[in-house]
Amino acid sequence: MKCNNAVAYIHDYLDGELSREQVKELRSHLTECAACQGHLEALERTDALVRAMPAASAPAHMTESIMKSLPKSRRPAAWTSWVRRHPAASAAAMFLVVMLSSFVTMWNQDQELSIAGPDLEHVVVEGNKVIVPAGQTFSGDLTVSNGVAQVLGDVDGNLTVIDGSVNLASTAHIAGKVQTIDRAVDWMWYKVSSWFGKLAYGS
Repeated sequence: MKCNNAVAYIHDYLDGELSREQVKELRSHLTECAACQGHLEALERTDALVRAMPAASAPAHMTESIMKSLPKSRRPAAWTSWVRRHPAASAAAMFLVVMLSSFVTMWNQDQELSIAGPDLEHVVVEGNKVIVPAGQTFSGDLTVSNGVAQVLGDVDGNLTVIDGSVNLASTAHIAGKVQTIDRAVDWMWYKVSSWFGKLAYGS
């Protein structure tokens, strides 16, 4: 134990606020440190002297002046009291705030074309355009971010376009849903749904 910790323990010890383990630690330190032992003895003498003084000998205004000189205790803000009373709700609210801020940040920063899907060898990329050529079949779900999805062939799954557009030829066939996400809130909902879907299926 360091001396600065021991001094704090000494004051709590005199106030009777230390646990048994803390008292044991303090006594162990005092046997090795003469300075802290002397500090404790001085405080004990002062405490005994104050207790021995008759109350009548103290000036009438002494109690009032001492009380005024003490720092005023600050009342905790209403929201901190609510947080202490509702820890689970507070944790859930904090989680939602962090998720929302991170999703919005990702939405603002992620402006490059990206493609996701299991069968990317059956697509052609030209600039910001992702093309499923005529006569080709893309197996699985295709996700295009920040670009144009032009489907001339078949998509054997869902087609999702984030912050972009979809061009479907008359020869195109989409087995699943076609979803276009243009707003950050929709994108966040899509991300949350995808995350919970992966969690549910263990992938």
